[in-house]
Amino acid sequence: MNFQQLRIVRETVRKKFNLTDVATALHTSQSGVSKHIKDLEDELGVELFVRKGKRLLGLTDPGQEVVGIVERILLDTQNIKKLGQQFANTKKGTLTVATTHTQARYALPKVVSAFKKEFPDVNLILQETSPPEIAMMLVNGLADIGIATEGLQQVSELAAFPYYSWHHGVIVPRGHHLETLSKLTLDDIAEFPIITYHQGFTGRGRIDEAFAKAKLEPDVVMAALDADVIKAYVELNLGIGVIASMAFDPDRDSGLRLLDASKLFAVNTSKIAVRRGSYLRGFAFRFIELCSRDLTEAKVKASIDATAD
Repeated sequence: MNFQQLRIVRETVRKKFNLTDVATALHTSQSGVSKHIKDLEDELGVELFVRKGKRLLGLTDPGQEVVGIVERILLDTQNIKKLGQQFANTKKGTLTVATTHTQARYALPKVVSAFKKEFPDVNLILQETSPPEIAMMLVNGLADIGIATEGLQQVSELAAFPYYSWHHGVIVPRGHHLETLSKLTLDDIAEFPIITYHQGFTGRGRIDEAFAKAKLEPDVVMAALDADVIKAYVELNLGIGVIASMAFDPDRDSGLRLLDASKLFAVNTSKIAVRRGSYLRGFAFRFIELCSRDLTEAKVKASIDATAD
């Protein structure tokens, strides 16, 4: 038994039993992948995969048990490497933070600035992607920290912590009719074409829930992944926008107005997540603490070490 065999077993599950994809991911040949799997099965005396001819269709009962052990072994191997790096040099290394554009653009700049002043020799990578991909990167060990509003708390392999809460706001071109209203309602908003976030991003579910509860069908004419795009098209008078209120800057967005919608849409809470069982270096804990003083190293470490429910 060797680590390459264990990596192949793990990657076979991740690639949905497509050995061509496994070979590509691990930079080897498909025949080599098949041989490693067969050698491991022969050594263990059980078949790990359900087969139809040469195709793998899924895991056998022993295979399901083995995969869990393989995940723990490879995670602990990665943890040992990180532990060695931590004690060799506490202020040098790489920290990968997977997050959405909204968090990277509007929530993290001050945190990143403070972190880089404290750890100038740490290579900080901000990987902007979707919430599901953030969760996958954390689970697969491709990111140390994940930050998003959606998709993190529901993943059992992750420990997620509240970061900060925020509301949506409505943006309109300067001089728009909605500016004249003393109290904005969902009915008022629904009278106009709406530009907002794509499904699964930046609290879009809260927006849809609010309209559905009011039995309104908003005319969402455009959906984008980030607020900058939404604002650009609102400035072109293609509709009114619903964005995270923190994404509005009165100086930079001088052609627009932000209308308070905090009573119309439910509050959103962005989360910070890490993989349970993973080893975080000291500067990773410090990055989390810079995000929120309540998230001390002791508190985060206790959740990392806890068994998922």
